[in-house]
Amino acid sequence: MRVLDTEQQSEATGWRRERGLPSMSEVHGSVRVASSGPAWRKAAAFLGPGYLVAVGYMDPGNWATSLAGGSSFGYTLLFVALLSNIMAIILQALAARLAVATGRDLAQACRDAYPAPVAFVLWILAEIAICATDLAEVIGTAIGLNLLFGIPLEIGVIITSLDVFLVLWLQAKGFRFVEALVITLLGVIAASFLVQILMASPDWGGVIRGFAPTTELVTNPDMLYLALGIIGATVMPHNLYLHSGIVQTRAYATDDAGKRDAIKYATIDSTLALMFALTINASILILAASAFHARGEHDVVELDKAYALLHPLLGSALAPTLFAVALLCCGLNSTVTATMAGQIVMEGFINIRLQPWLRRLITRGIAIVPAAAVTIAYGAEGTGKLLILSQVILSLQLPFAVVPLVMFTAERRKMGKFLAPRWLTAIAAVTAAIIIVLNMKLLYDVATS
Repeated sequence: MRVLDTEQQSEATGWRRERGLPSMSEVHGSVRVASSGPAWRKAAAFLGPGYLVAVGYMDPGNWATSLAGGSSFGYTLLFVALLSNIMAIILQALAARLAVATGRDLAQACRDAYPAPVAFVLWILAEIAICATDLAEVIGTAIGLNLLFGIPLEIGVIITSLDVFLVLWLQAKGFRFVEALVITLLGVIAASFLVQILMASPDWGGVIRGFAPTTELVTNPDMLYLALGIIGATVMPHNLYLHSGIVQTRAYATDDAGKRDAIKYATIDSTLALMFALTINASILILAASAFHARGEHDVVELDKAYALLHPLLGSALAPTLFAVALLCCGLNSTVTATMAGQIVMEGFINIRLQPWLRRLITRGIAIVPAAAVTIAYGAEGTGKLLILSQVILSLQLPFAVVPLVMFTAERRKMGKFLAPRWLTAIAAVTAAIIIVLNMKLLYDVATS
């Protein structure tokens, strides 16, 4: 029997380079998955990564677009929130499939599939996206600290750098503790919005009708612009890298049956988690529609303005406090996931393995400098503009993560038996095209406004 050399083996599998060490090796395969037993036990073992991914779909950028959409047009844009969430579910399912089938996260797949110069450019773009994500989290956390405790924005921005110690402590205790923190904070966010919505007494008939499409989305330019913003702020490039990395924290069997189960349960996990993210984003929009739009406030975009209006409009000091608590929890959650996404991107693309605390301080330092400078110079208004800029940067980077993902999972040589079904690839390709076109349109509107 003829033995293939390394180069021939790589060509046979569709990869230019052999698979290297896994990213986040300190937690790789650290969560045990039962090889036998009831299906619910296997599903429970995979529960967690999807909720870390879901955090990226409810960051301060999403808050801003949902507040604007609800205050301007009531419940109408709930359909757009639903549509964008379906798009996210499809792409995250592909990210999990890629990881399980090839043993590579998306960053490693790009490194192993493309020439070194191309992979280097993709790495730089991914790092820019990570910094833009971190920038939004710095701003959101600082605003939450300001609203709750009166801490000046400038000081709040600096305080956010201390969260590195929380992340390090949790990772040292085990990956399940990281997931437990994230899920707990998500529960606090959900409870906060549930109470606020009950206070606001929304028109539930209008809520149900809001999930149905309407021609006004196309005929009304202002509504179309906000719809583009909601979709553009929903699918985050760093989430694709993150999901394809952290799904490998599960110690699933590497035979065909084990991989098939892993793909199924990882997809179920991310789908359920993203439906939970939809309820949060929809809750923000419903709160804005019932508390602001229904009471004549149609231009609420800034987070601090929403906080200030909730008390007089709902007649309770509890509502704005819960809003600020949810925002702070959102910022803390995003901090944890951004740390891991940054680690996966750096290790995956260029195989540089830094200590997590050093990696975290580098990315947070890059985000803190512009955030601190703008808040000192312009205050809350400046942070709002910086938040919008971070979303624009993410929109620019998005195609460079989505397109490789769809292409990899559609290639039989790379995926083998776990090639994405043609129908899924077709839907993903259309989804990618829609997201890219809408993001380009959003960027054009921002540039020409």
